[in-house]
Amino acid sequence: MRRIVVVGASAAGLAAAETLRREGYDGTLTLVGDEPRAPYDRPPLSKQVLSGEWEPERLDLRTPDDLAGLDLDLRLGIPATGLRLADAEVELADGSTAAYDGLIVATGVRPRRLPGEGGHVLRTLDDAVRLRDRLAPGKRLVVVGAGFLGAEAAAVARRLGCEVTLLEPAPVPLAHAVGTVVGEVLTSAHLERGIGLRCGVTVTEVTGHGVRLAGGELVEADEVLVAVGSLPNTDWLDGSGLTVGDGVVCDAYCEAARGVYAAGDVARWYNPLFGTSMRIEHRTNAAEQGMAAARNLLRPEARKPFAPVPYFWSDQYDMKIQAYGYLRGHDEVAVVEGDLAERRFVAAYRTGERITGALAVGMPPRVIRQWRQAIATGASWREVVKIDAIAN
Repeated sequence: MRRIVVVGASAAGLAAAETLRREGYDGTLTLVGDEPRAPYDRPPLSKQVLSGEWEPERLDLRTPDDLAGLDLDLRLGIPATGLRLADAEVELADGSTAAYDGLIVATGVRPRRLPGEGGHVLRTLDDAVRLRDRLAPGKRLVVVGAGFLGAEAAAVARRLGCEVTLLEPAPVPLAHAVGTVVGEVLTSAHLERGIGLRCGVTVTEVTGHGVRLAGGELVEADEVLVAVGSLPNTDWLDGSGLTVGDGVVCDAYCEAARGVYAAGDVARWYNPLFGTSMRIEHRTNAAEQGMAAARNLLRPEARKPFAPVPYFWSDQYDMKIQAYGYLRGHDEVAVVEGDLAERRFVAAYRTGERITGALAVGMPPRVIRQWRQAIATGASWREVVKIDAIAN
């Protein structure tokens, strides 16, 4: 194998490229990215960058010297537009191609948008800086979507003195992921700080004066942030022959086709630890999966299933939220430590007969890490959780 192409120059793609070099690959290594910037970190966009605490340069994942040391054929600002499996070539927006013996797809996701004009999204550095420059004391911000991204941005804007309204179609924000009671506890932090929350509403359009709800009501705003989820960047793979279904469909080894692997937010792979296919949009998973895909591509005879315990975190006001496992689709939630009312607690999640997740708010990292091992070993719920469950 003398030519490897990695499409996607963010956390997963960079981790894959570095792993290939670290594992001894010395052939041509092409890294393709749709943004002109060198690889940078995304989690701080909705927190430190949006608040103005960090300047953009702090996001760089590696220095120019670090990147130079990888000896990359670096093609930034040139999106991939097509894949010809039969010819083993990636087509690029500038009309060139990148031939490969092995390919790693790490093209990430893009924000969902709403009909209408105006409105911000929050995915790239430019997005974050653009919104940051519009936030000021007294400005009215409407955030459509009260998931983790929307909640983080709302918290920052409120600290900056903005009047913030959160609009959420579900009855309780985040209930689908963390359960109703935990979702209510997290939401209470926003209500206490004066954020206006409206649940069970549907936004049909972004206008120049705010957003229009189903039924015709206009919610006025100076700025609108749309945070209603994301779509995997797979359009460029149309007609390629790869199986695409809410991401690039892969097996347990992250392989999508012979010699083609996927990693990061765009990859839907079978995680044998949980016995289900999943697509994870978390920073830690992106890096770990990039490394795993690179190793499996480079040494297929010794490849290993990618079976992580996913991890994510979120910072909102003074709340540090951390979680391990796969919380979605859970059957039961139990508070196993701390107190909900104080927003200092650990909640454990059951799916079937085993513990599949744990979420902590306001607790030291060592506390939640204890639960990672129980999840990784498939511990029985009855053996681990000794108290009554709270309602979902």
